Amino acid sequence: MSDQGRHCEDLVADCRIRAVTDLFIHIWDPVVLVALRAGPCRRRELRVAIGGMSDKVLTESLRRLGAYGLVARRAFAQAPPRVEYALTPLGQSLVDGPMEALGNWITEHGEELQDAQDGSAELQGRTGAD
Repeated sequence: MSDQGRHCEDLVADCRIRAVTDLFIHIWDPVVLVALRAGPCRRRELRVAIGGMSDKVLTESLRRLGAYGLVARRAFAQAPPRVEYALTPLGQSLVDGPMEALGNWITEHGEELQDAQDGSAELQGRTGAD
């Protein structure tokens, strides 16, 4: 393991992995990233593609993803104004790399994960434990 990797293990609270995990705390951020995988979209197109997401939540997600450097906003000088959102190269690398790997993992193991959760919920229901 590299010195940087060991340092990260020693100081997990300060590790760069926190920046990535913060993305997944916000449930809609990965959804927006995947929706942008097909290419640049306008806000309305994104909301239609995602479904069930309020405009306020979309705005917050796009701002957060922009602040992380994963999504770029492009305004066109025309009337009426037009704005598109697209993945940056960094965002594309996240979607095509770790997020795709996670998607493959959940496709392969999702049923096992669901069965474990169902079993745990059933056990908690019988015992009244948390």
